[in-house]
Amino acid sequence: MPTVPSILGFGAIAIDDIVYVDQPLSAGKGKVLQTARTFGGNVATALAAVARLGGTAGFVGWLASAADDAVLCDLVASGVETAFAPRHPHARPVRSRITVGSDGERFIAYDDEAMLGTAPDFPDEVLSRAAVLIVDSYAIRSMDVVARARDLGLAILGDIEWSSGPATERLMGLCDHLILPLGFARAATGGRSPAEVLDALWMPSRSTVVLTDGGRGVYYRGRDEAGLWHLPPHRVAVVDSTGAGDCFHGAYAHALTRGAETAGRVAFAAAAAALSITGRGGREALPTEGQVTELLASTKAPSAVELKSHLDTGT
Repeated sequence: MPTVPSILGFGAIAIDDIVYVDQPLSAGKGKVLQTARTFGGNVATALAAVARLGGTAGFVGWLASAADDAVLCDLVASGVETAFAPRHPHARPVRSRITVGSDGERFIAYDDEAMLGTAPDFPDEVLSRAAVLIVDSYAIRSMDVVARARDLGLAILGDIEWSSGPATERLMGLCDHLILPLGFARAATGGRSPAEVLDALWMPSRSTVVLTDGGRGVYYRGRDEAGLWHLPPHRVAVVDSTGAGDCFHGAYAHALTRGAETAGRVAFAAAAAALSITGRGGREALPTEGQVTELLASTKAPSAVELKSHLDTGT
């Protein structure tokens, strides 16, 4: 058997049918410029980002049994290890239809009637050889595996975008690295300002809480530094924001395995996500580590500002 990758993940794998239109989504309608079919999904794209950055990544959710399955072949082609994933003849991807406006914003319509999560008896001997487990909202279907991974000492990185009530609350509690879209985090906590939301999500067991906010940057709090912080966005030519958050999660996990502290992990992930939106689909512009390092070294790279001294808190 191959070596267990440093970063494992299970969650949604998607086949995305994307339509690019000549108007912003707020216009209500527009002319079709281009169509494309691509592979996506939160965790799958995050793992592809890890591999592109030079890390080792393995998908350990359900995959179809056929050796020529399109999803399986795409993961392999993306550099993601699949040898440890459980197989089932009825496993299939989430199907998504995505409309991307001229401003790069998108609307996703999806059908998630699929086998998600992972096998309930997924072996500890595999989990124990990894350093990070990336999970998304569908991990509520495999909560015991997440709990075992946490007990085995893995860093649990949560990409949570929607709630199923108490089950999602328990899942979020298991995540010591919680990276959420600000909109969902506001709904989950009842907080309004990023500072309020960060405080509401914090607990002693957390290592980091990060709130992503698209073109307004990211907000974060880490155990290894004092204060609440805002990192403004990189200014890049936006082509398609599909998969930017997924790339952020993968790049964050990669930086974590390299020993970076909170500020370094967030800066690296934000730069990777910025580069990812300069191409179409969620995978076309996934960056290399060298490209991320170059962007971070630019004189125009943003610097984090402590929230308490920063008037614009994204409210």
